[in-house]
Amino acid sequence: MIDQVTRPGKELFSPAESIGRAIARLMREDQHFYLFSPDETTSNKVDAVFDVSSRAWDLPKESWDLPEETSGRIIELLSENTLFACMIGHIMNGEPAMMTSYEAFFSIITSQILQHLKFLEQASAVSWRPDYPAVNLLSTSTCWRQDHNGFSHQSPALISTLLSLPGNRANCLFPVDDVAAEASIIFANQNRNVVNLITFNKNELPRWIDSHQADQQLAASGVTVFGFASDDDENLISTAENNLANQEIAQIKGEAPIEEATKPVKSATEPDYVFVGIGDIVSGECLAAIDILHEDLPELRLRFVNIAALSYNAIGPRDNQLSKRAFDKYFTASKPLIVNFHGYPATAEQILSQYAAKARLHVHGFNDHGSTTTPFEMLSVNSASRYHLAMDVAKEAGRPDLVRKYEKIIAENHQYAKEHGIDMF
Repeated sequence: MIDQVTRPGKELFSPAESIGRAIARLMREDQHFYLFSPDETTSNKVDAVFDVSSRAWDLPKESWDLPEETSGRIIELLSENTLFACMIGHIMNGEPAMMTSYEAFFSIITSQILQHLKFLEQASAVSWRPDYPAVNLLSTSTCWRQDHNGFSHQSPALISTLLSLPGNRANCLFPVDDVAAEASIIFANQNRNVVNLITFNKNELPRWIDSHQADQQLAASGVTVFGFASDDDENLISTAENNLANQEIAQIKGEAPIEEATKPVKSATEPDYVFVGIGDIVSGECLAAIDILHEDLPELRLRFVNIAALSYNAIGPRDNQLSKRAFDKYFTASKPLIVNFHGYPATAEQILSQYAAKARLHVHGFNDHGSTTTPFEMLSVNSASRYHLAMDVAKEAGRPDLVRKYEKIIAENHQYAKEHGIDMF
């Protein structure tokens, strides 16, 4: 439990290690909880689970083998297809489980995931079928960090597939830091009859929010304003968020009349531009772009909104999707939205266009560019870097001098990374 973050973005922590510790707690609490992993438990930095259980192994052991035993609850096998099938059998028996893999290789089991979703759809119409634990997929080693893996390890395609399914039985979760990652694991483990895809990076990343904010974020339809990075009255933001979250939760539970939930919420002074981050690394670029613009265009009012969950045609988890009224409070009803998305831009644009006119949207994301290169270069070649985001504002503000400045920095870093193998900053 992280009660307070006094220096947002100034300290680095690993979301993967946080998830590993969270899974270890779940395994301690439930002796039937299993983790399925294609021999990447350690590589994905969730190896805190080995403090609770060993790998399952039923053959003779050699002196060089890692801890293994027949009663182990960590199932490692380099076959996503086999592991997923085993996990579904475990879940169909009513027992919880999670599966972790590299992001690019989850697409290998897309057909199996779709078949399970179809089963859930049919089972919901049969009275004697029970509720089933959620299928929780932990997706790491993502497209944005290809400093040694390369083009073969780039594919956020499963995100797009799950978000395109009208059956609406899938949640895509994008924890912004290690604290939000732990909250996502707890949230996913409590779900039933759904597929949850949690996308995170195993590298150390800045910590932005505390545990209370992370929990509230998922309760408030997956959305929160980062007051420390926004030119708003933080008290007004907090009041608006709490009111919207409480009203919408009460409405879902049937505890409040419609008229109560539709009372206007006092909002802070509207910004000139709203930056939107959906994913950990891309959100960090949004926040860096805001810092750049505060230096170069200090007269502008900027706001940063983080989205932690998406579902079919909606912001937020499938059981708590963001309303249009709430969207206008967080994102305004008319201001330009500078969006940076972990996956393919068209996927985010499709969802956001359910809430806002496409003319307002400037959506960045992964465009299948880049290979083995530096972190900033991966963002840059996909037009998702802080300077590309800042350019959107500079263009709208009629500042071609700033556009040229940002383009020059991007070009200089490209040459520097090519020569030295690291970024300039």
